[in-house]
Amino acid sequence: MTHSDAPLGVFDSGLGGLTVVHALTEALPDEHIVYLGDTARVPYGTRSAETVVRYARGCAKVLTGRGVKALVIACNTVSAVALEILRAELDLPVIGVVEPGARAAAEAAEREASLRREPVKIGVLGTPGTIASGAYPRAVSQISTRLEVVGQAAPLLVPLVEEGWLEGQVPELAVRRYLEPLLARGAGVIVLGCTHYPLLAPVIRSVAAELAGRDVPIVDSALATAKDVVTFVEQGRVPRAAADSRHASRLEVLVTDRPGSFLDVATRFLGERVPDVEQIDLA
Repeated sequence: MTHSDAPLGVFDSGLGGLTVVHALTEALPDEHIVYLGDTARVPYGTRSAETVVRYARGCAKVLTGRGVKALVIACNTVSAVALEILRAELDLPVIGVVEPGARAAAEAAEREASLRREPVKIGVLGTPGTIASGAYPRAVSQISTRLEVVGQAAPLLVPLVEEGWLEGQVPELAVRRYLEPLLARGAGVIVLGCTHYPLLAPVIRSVAAELAGRDVPIVDSALATAKDVVTFVEQGRVPRAAADSRHASRLEVLVTDRPGSFLDVATRFLGERVPDVEQIDLA
């Protein structure tokens, strides 16, 4: 049986998954978390499904080797194409970001439809891999057959976030380029279908409101995922760390490469200074 003080493992293609880590540390402050960002191979969203599965297996191997009690896939692309594979191969709970994000989006769309008294479509901003996978339409259809999902690939947003370009004309122009066709297709709720995107949420929210002429609900899949992990803990499916755990509030960060802007950008993701970072090599 997994020990309660074993860490939670979280991984992403880069730094975006730190938005999930931030939400987890807020919701479960006693948990020890090991985070792996595959910064040498970011982004995953433009890779083939076969390549993403191979990368995901490599990340999972590193984290399970460190004795994690659950694995959180803080990457929409991996959640879209490799979640069920990892669940079948690993003997521990595996939680992705698409299912929680889809549930939160469905709830937001139902609320918005009630206010507007007309059907509201769910718009998904995501990487090309996530959009091409059809993961969000499938997940939403399992919740409600009344809701329609429209997607828009936004490949420039991940590198913008990784480089720390979070405000100003460049991110505004990129966001506008992706939101215009999404809103034109009737999206009334926007899902941030990549865990990098919450750092651009202020820009996305502002541009969406300007284009739509009203506030547009923005759904953060990172927050929704953290809530799912809390539910797993409350239900006993993941053992809860003791309040006096010697690992309390401890965070380990692993990366496969360290870009020059890593510390500044990662600090923005976490909302606090990043702890020491260990660079590792994935075979």
